[in-house]
Amino acid sequence: MAISVRELAARTPVTRDRYIDLLRVASLATVVLGHWLMAAVTAGGSVGNLLAVVPELQVLTWALQVMPVFFFVGGFSHALSYRSRPGYATFLRARLQRLLRPTMVFIGGWTAAALALRLTGADGGLTGVALRLVAQPLWFIGVYLAMVAFTPPLLRLHERYGWGAFAALVAGAVAVDVLRFAAGVPYVEFLNFAFVWLAVHQLGFLRADDRIRLPAALAAGGLVGAAALVALGPYPLSMVGMPGEKVSNMAPPTFALLCHALWLVGAVELLRGPGGRLARRPAVWRAVIAANGVAMTAFLWHLTAMLGVYGAMLALDVPLPEPATGAWWAQVPVRLAVAAVLTALLVAVFRAAERPPERRAAGRRAAGRREAGRLGSAPEAPEDTGRSGPVAALGITLCLFGVLGLSMVGFGGLLEGRTALLVAVPVTAPAAVGMALVGWLLVERAGRVT
Repeated sequence: MAISVRELAARTPVTRDRYIDLLRVASLATVVLGHWLMAAVTAGGSVGNLLAVVPELQVLTWALQVMPVFFFVGGFSHALSYRSRPGYATFLRARLQRLLRPTMVFIGGWTAAALALRLTGADGGLTGVALRLVAQPLWFIGVYLAMVAFTPPLLRLHERYGWGAFAALVAGAVAVDVLRFAAGVPYVEFLNFAFVWLAVHQLGFLRADDRIRLPAALAAGGLVGAAALVALGPYPLSMVGMPGEKVSNMAPPTFALLCHALWLVGAVELLRGPGGRLARRPAVWRAVIAANGVAMTAFLWHLTAMLGVYGAMLALDVPLPEPATGAWWAQVPVRLAVAAVLTALLVAVFRAAERPPERRAAGRRAAGRREAGRLGSAPEAPEDTGRSGPVAALGITLCLFGVLGLSMVGFGGLLEGRTALLVAVPVTAPAAVGMALVGWLLVERAGRVT
């Protein structure tokens, strides 16, 4: 029988850092709201970006581009999780179950839909654009997979060098941008997918050990650094990618984005006291638990919901004003409300993927504990077998390339084998789907043989 949110809240240990859970929910909710607001569909069915229509609004991304906060929270959680589950394959499976299972459901659902739309000839217009756009959130899954994969070695470096390990990643990000912009070295910029995001992740390790002692200095230094880089360097104002820009702060990440992340991490740490008190309120904590239980499913399907809203408006001949006009802004609350309802419906359909069926395993563990009690000994904790680690590493690598490939190429062209460049390697949608599926199965297998 499923445990209610109220029961989960009552069972929460007093030692749990509830502010971290609140940050996780708030950061994903902000990303979803930002995506919904930026989508600007015209009467002809083309999809634009509100920030490109009104460039003055790009400054808002300095507060609303909060994905670094989610990765910071991930570093905190991964440090605690790995220390409690030191086996590599066991750790991977424990951390990735609630990430990969809803992701595979999303990929499977959209793959089937894309094939059906292609075979019926209904994959044109806004639908064709949607087949590409709905896959874009998968870049986040790919980056998060890399963070999980690198947690064990980077955590060891953190435990040995502390802030020095973080500084080394920052130095790597700076070196990449120098080689990119000053020396014109091709493809080197893609290394910052690792250096920038893993540096943010490393800040989570420091938070787990309570070593962020001067959050105000971190926030001020990051904000001043980002402002100076944008004002004096080749970096754009927007902290999210913009269509047609020669340089994006996001894809691949830049040192300016890393400074932006420092500002955000310092800011949320400054709010740690009042945020913690807010998260300890019973009603707020129950809401946080409920939202965390469906957060990944909602994130994966939120663009599907928004594009579905626009598609319904076009099908019903509801007027679509020009983006950023008074009439367009007047429609925003209605579009957001309908998108939220549609997202809730999609969550209701697919949320089971975030609750893996482990009751039988839990029952076996409980039986083992009872038997051990009768025999006067405790059951031994499972350990990784010699082959489970490499299998898990191969699985997460395939998942990483699969989901990143899909984020680039989208679900369109499944039958034609349309390609996109992942770094410098051509990738097709069928190959990306296959890699993601096989990788997930390998991770699951590796976790079971421990």
